[in-house]
Amino acid sequence: MQLKYNAAAHGGVQQLGNPHSEHGKSKPDHNHARGMARGLKLLTIRRNGEYRLGVMTDKGILNVPEAADLLRIHAPATMDALLQDEDGPSLNALVGAALESCSAHSAFLSEESVEYGPVVTRPEKIVCVGLNYRRHAKEVNMAIPNQPVLFNKYNNSLSAHRGAIKLPVEIAKKFDYETELVIVVGRTAKNVSEEDALSYVAGYCTGNDFSARDLQFDTGGQWMLGKTPDQFAPLGPYLITADQVNPDQLKIECRVNGETRQSSNTEDFIFSSAQIVSYISRHMTLRPGDVIFTGTPEGVILGYPKDKQIWLKAGDRIACSVEKLGELEFELI
Repeated sequence: MQLKYNAAAHGGVQQLGNPHSEHGKSKPDHNHARGMARGLKLLTIRRNGEYRLGVMTDKGILNVPEAADLLRIHAPATMDALLQDEDGPSLNALVGAALESCSAHSAFLSEESVEYGPVVTRPEKIVCVGLNYRRHAKEVNMAIPNQPVLFNKYNNSLSAHRGAIKLPVEIAKKFDYETELVIVVGRTAKNVSEEDALSYVAGYCTGNDFSARDLQFDTGGQWMLGKTPDQFAPLGPYLITADQVNPDQLKIECRVNGETRQSSNTEDFIFSSAQIVSYISRHMTLRPGDVIFTGTPEGVILGYPKDKQIWLKAGDRIACSVEKLGELEFELI
């Protein structure tokens, strides 16, 4: 049965100038089934000063709000509306209809024409896990933790695939990369068991917990300061829905100016993805759209001998990849 288009439910695209405005929020229609999207490769498109939800398909990237307008079918307009309104069934229905309909032809874009936004643009929380790879803990001479070490970033740190990080050189000098598997939460999680934890995950993406080590360690151990400057959390290019990924068996790499610096596998996790989600949910309520950085493997500059620590600088180009999730690229300026 074809769902009728509902302008109020559709909610409109998200204006870049005010990501928290009501205009950017899809209004939930409780007549639609709720749940997470399945079998999709998702992205955020930045177009005409707005963030829009996109889906990578064999026909190109589907501009979801444009397809919804053309087909007059309800669908979430942004990634955040998809996640926070748990509007996955509507999206799956739209994608199926668009692939079969000639009327939606103009809603498909070439990847070359797309400007990416951060995969998620307005999470309630960005939670990060430190020291979650055994070999990374060893290289930085830190003990294996007995429970996940948590810290945070804020939304100001979010940035996109093919974007740029403006280095805050007036306050820091020791810039370092940290390629990470990122978990995106798909439904409210409080006190969930390890056995059930991954059923609360909407999907996974590639991220970089970019860091200023002097702010992190030379200011009395203030990890937040070293992790939260503007653009210090690139995410993308894609969000792969959770049904397609085993998060604890993924190759992960980082390259700087073409040179491989990190090459590992999430099999080296100290705490599995399920353990991380369960542990965090016992201390705070996770909401749909929340972002969890799961830690970085060995190979960071901080782990080099001090006489070989050459910190990142303007002009460097970073490429991060997690198996099945795509390669995230950004430059430093």
